[in-house]
Amino acid sequence: MLLDKTPPLRYIFNKVKLELLYVSVTALIVYLLTRAFEHLIPEMPLTIPTFLGTAISVILSFKLSQSYDRWWEARKIWGSIVNDSRNLTLQLQSFINNDHPLIRRVVHRQIAWCYALGQSLRGKDPLGKLDAYFEGEDRDTLNLHNNKPLAILQLNNRDIAQLRADGLIDSFNHVQLNNTMVNLVNYMGMSERIKSTIFPVTYRIFLHMIIYVFIITLSIALRNTSGYFEIPLLLVIACFFFLLESTATYLQDPFSNKPTDTAMTAIATNIETNLRQLIGEKDVPPPQQPKEFYIM
Repeated sequence: MLLDKTPPLRYIFNKVKLELLYVSVTALIVYLLTRAFEHLIPEMPLTIPTFLGTAISVILSFKLSQSYDRWWEARKIWGSIVNDSRNLTLQLQSFINNDHPLIRRVVHRQIAWCYALGQSLRGKDPLGKLDAYFEGEDRDTLNLHNNKPLAILQLNNRDIAQLRADGLIDSFNHVQLNNTMVNLVNYMGMSERIKSTIFPVTYRIFLHMIIYVFIITLSIALRNTSGYFEIPLLLVIACFFFLLESTATYLQDPFSNKPTDTAMTAIATNIETNLRQLIGEKDVPPPQQPKEFYIM
């Protein structure tokens, strides 16, 4: 997730360097053609590139809005995961003996679930470096499942059902805990939906095509302008369009393991600190440190 810091110029330039190279070549070719065939190419009124530029602005506004909606939905989902992770711990402590070993087991699994879900959404090993959070045969059980985060929730759900079978909680308490577990499953499903639903690729292709057509028509319209001024001007205009388009493209996938990603590791670390302190553990991890201008 981007922080309230100015990204370095190299990061901004790397997002559009290929597009700017293509624009430079396109602008140079059009400039040379308009000079070589000056009498064959008719005058291009500025109203045509103006209309195209307006259309591009509207399309970019729509894409930015839709992309930000996806990013903000992902952030709200992980905010809800924080809340219900805390709720689960507090409910267990409220409903049964605070010293019951099951509380520590369920809380550790919940911490592992937060890390595993984030890693899974980023396409990494969900159970990497999480052995310390599992007891007994839990790891063997998880290895039988393709969806590791779902399997972790199933283990916790079994323990909660056992509490009801042993008479340690009543029906009302069981319903409350079950509602929290249902919420966690729903948050995982919503995250997986965002991850698996791609923004139409053709939208980006057509937008790039329109930008290049805009550059070509604007270059023809500026045929009487010196090339030393025309080509840099086209590069600056195109740079703004492509930067906005790239920003929207990165925002549309909030689980892509990029600087614009939802800070799932930092959120999971915060959850771990909160939950371990709630059950009286002292050796908690330090907060996730930012990397230059973003945090993961």
